[in-house]
Amino acid sequence: MARRTTSLKRYFPIFDWLTSYNKETLTSDLVAAVIVTIMLIPQSLAYALLAGLPAEVGLYASIAPLVIYAVFGTSRALAVGPVAVASLMTAAAAGQLAANGTPEYYTAAILLAFLSGLMLTVMGLLRLGFLANFLSHPVISGFITASGVIIAASQVRHILGIQGGGDNLIEIVHRIFENIGEANLPTIVIGVATTAFLFWVRGNLKPLLAKIGLTGQLGAALARTGPVAAVVATTLVTYGLSLDQAGVKVVGDIPTGLPGLAVPSFDLGLWSQIAIPALLISIVGYVETISVAQTLAAKRRQRIDPDQELIGLGTANLGSALSGGFPVTGGFSRSVVNFDAGAQTPAAGAFTAVGIGLATLFLTPALFFLPKATLAATIIVAVLSLVDFSILKKTWAYSRVDFAAVFVTIVVTLAFGVEKGVSAGVLLSIGLFLYKTSRPHIAEVGLVPGTQHFRNIRRHDVKTHPSLLTIRIDESLYFANARYLEDYVIDRVVCDQPIKNVVLMCSAVNEIDMSALESLETINTRLSEMGIKLHLSEVKGPVMDRLQRSHFLHELTGKVFLAQYDAVVALWPEASRPAVA
Repeated sequence: MARRTTSLKRYFPIFDWLTSYNKETLTSDLVAAVIVTIMLIPQSLAYALLAGLPAEVGLYASIAPLVIYAVFGTSRALAVGPVAVASLMTAAAAGQLAANGTPEYYTAAILLAFLSGLMLTVMGLLRLGFLANFLSHPVISGFITASGVIIAASQVRHILGIQGGGDNLIEIVHRIFENIGEANLPTIVIGVATTAFLFWVRGNLKPLLAKIGLTGQLGAALARTGPVAAVVATTLVTYGLSLDQAGVKVVGDIPTGLPGLAVPSFDLGLWSQIAIPALLISIVGYVETISVAQTLAAKRRQRIDPDQELIGLGTANLGSALSGGFPVTGGFSRSVVNFDAGAQTPAAGAFTAVGIGLATLFLTPALFFLPKATLAATIIVAVLSLVDFSILKKTWAYSRVDFAAVFVTIVVTLAFGVEKGVSAGVLLSIGLFLYKTSRPHIAEVGLVPGTQHFRNIRRHDVKTHPSLLTIRIDESLYFANARYLEDYVIDRVVCDQPIKNVVLMCSAVNEIDMSALESLETINTRLSEMGIKLHLSEVKGPVMDRLQRSHFLHELTGKVFLAQYDAVVALWPEASRPAVA
């Protein structure tokens, strides 16, 4: 029975917190849900617009996913729903298959959510959460920064009230200038005023409320009402002045009612076309989700299960697809608000879903005159917080290789679009890993006088002996770097006649694969032909277990020493005298 309970909690984390749920927790979750619902309604509408979908689809994508994540997710504060980057990637992928606004376009968006959810869920069941580690932080930061610039630029046309579009910054800017003559003055006034107001709210409303005594959860709730206030004000102004008749584009009719069941397309041809974009959305969405979840969990000393998060996010996307939504992920700003508002369990997300559901039932008719410029302003203010070009300065100072990766990711994303940008980011991350590990740091070490410690002879004043060469390998040995080690050792000894013993210090080696084993055998053979013995020291247990299952140790010309100091004492007895003294 205990094993069955553990298994249920593994795949259904809801059982982990539901048993201790109480009135106090319920109150905290309800308050957080109210605050997040206020924030999420305008965001959902705006991100649907960004994805090129009808406004109500954003609401649909904010109901079922939140409920499902509450069952399968392990984060107590993560808020799942439409986010800017995933929405932009959805628009880029669906736009390659169908024209914006067509049923085929909507079908593609639903299928993206379905395939993304399917991939994430399968990866979670197979415990493949570690794969996200191959997308390095500098690369994902560069991609998000470039995506933020593209998203903000793509919304300028709505602020100006002109036609536009494009998959990359070059196309977007070109079309803006091409149609700038058609700009609509009332739209510009609404868009610019709303943008300025939202920027002001972000930095000044909370301190202003604090000055008049509104602090705590009430102050936090009111500080988040800026987008809602903008929606209400601009909708009333547009309606009262009939600005829709003056060229101001409005959201228009939004169907009232909860989403029905949507059946994804099972056209295998369409699946093959959309599989790669769905995979890219999955990777980026998961990396963003797990980063946010782990950051918030650490603040409360809670635990996140990366593999279960794959299942949580995957099933949330499946729920989005089956309810007529598009790809969702864990939003940073929304999750931080949820955390700060006091959310204690994923039930806060389920309560938020109830709030969004009520909005689809009763509030949508009131949004007919909502200007698209207002939603565009909401997006611009939200995504500009993602833009962080300081990553270029940081990586330049710390690592030129990482700087090159970030720079290339930003440039490719801006110039060629998000799909190619994230593809470049993934390939660069893997390429950097292979490059760094294929040329591991190898140091020739010597004995620090008066100790049993060994350090790099180029950095420290150490004792060495001409007949003894000690090499420390600071990386696991595998197919990509095996030949590098082989060449290094042979090149080092080939012209150094006094060398009689070579010791490979393996304290940093966690793995030796078959290719590396063959290279070690080659090194052993070639050194033997030169009259040099090969020894190993400080070999870790798991590595030693595998070596013992091979013929290598039987053919080794030297010995395997438990400690590097033991090797030096055995091969150079005089080295121990100063240490003893």
